[in-house]
Amino acid sequence: MKRVVVFASGTKDGGGSGFQALVEKMRMGVLRADIVSVVSQHERGGVRKHAKNFDIPFHYFHGAKDAGAEDYRRIVEEAKADFVFLSGWMHRTQGLDPRTTINIHPGPLPEFGGKGMYGRRVHTAVMKAFRSGKLTVSAVSMHFVTDEYDCGPVFFQCPVGILARDTPESLKKRVNDAEHVWQAYVSDFVVQGKIHWDGKNPKSLVVPPDYPFHRPVKLFQAS
Repeated sequence: MKRVVVFASGTKDGGGSGFQALVEKMRMGVLRADIVSVVSQHERGGVRKHAKNFDIPFHYFHGAKDAGAEDYRRIVEEAKADFVFLSGWMHRTQGLDPRTTINIHPGPLPEFGGKGMYGRRVHTAVMKAFRSGKLTVSAVSMHFVTDEYDCGPVFFQCPVGILARDTPESLKKRVNDAEHVWQAYVSDFVVQGKIHWDGKNPKSLVVPPDYPFHRPVKLFQAS
């Protein structure tokens, strides 16, 4: 089994549902890997509570906001991890192997990615585009991680419908539900080496011929 360390921010008193779903799917056999550690910048937040419930080692990442490449590499090396999963991680990562580090993003990429685009900010921007008639649906995206925000090649994009009555909060709930359904399943393709790239050239991205999730999603209204 490949070893995985998960970086999941959560909040000071909750959150971490993405990490929870990953562990549950791992134990069901959907994700054929061993989650050996979880990392959060909240010492006693929701992620730690989930880690305790699952008996998975928890690492408190003090100073994560200002951490550098050596800090990230040290955590991964101490965990002896083969892969890094970012699941609701709110900080820029540096110094990690872009071939084995993946992230799940709660919106369409590249249009709704980049510095500062996380959590509710993504859903607010998506709803604004929808209200102005520019956007038809939102999406859950997954991509390899480089040192730049949301710039690694995207290998998964699943559309999430937007309702006329939606708010950023209601859209977030539906996007989160989709993330929990797909994250472990798609991550398994990466862990098993079926999806990969050379860490340098986005055009080197390889996906299986029958992989159904690498087709561009029609997100925008025709101009």
